Amino acid sequence: MAKPTVELPISKKPTDAELKKLKDYFKEMPVDEILTGLKFAKNRWSAKDAGTLKVGRKSIIQKEVHSVTTEQAQWRLKNWKMMIANYRRRGYSYPTISRIKKILIQKSKKKSK
Repeated sequence: MAKPTVELPISKKPTDAELKKLKDYFKEMPVDEILTGLKFAKNRWSAKDAGTLKVGRKSIIQKEVHSVTTEQAQWRLKNWKMMIANYRRRGYSYPTISRIKKILIQKSKKKSK
């Protein structure tokens, strides 16, 4: 039985070591897993190329608190149970929520301008 082969156009010529790695990955992994990984990699590369890639907990926390005023921080802390529900709905972990609360507490203590 002949092995299936795929011809791929690549943006730059890969080194021999890179070709060997590619062959090993494709040999060991099922096609659906490879496609899932490539879809993820393409989406990540597109976001990185567009300058919108934000990864990790730090960027999530920054996104939530960077432009919050003192009054907004105080309101969020007064309505904290509702905020937790919102954050959990968005998929944030409890450590991330805890870090957001810590920064909101700091912001709520600052004098409003």
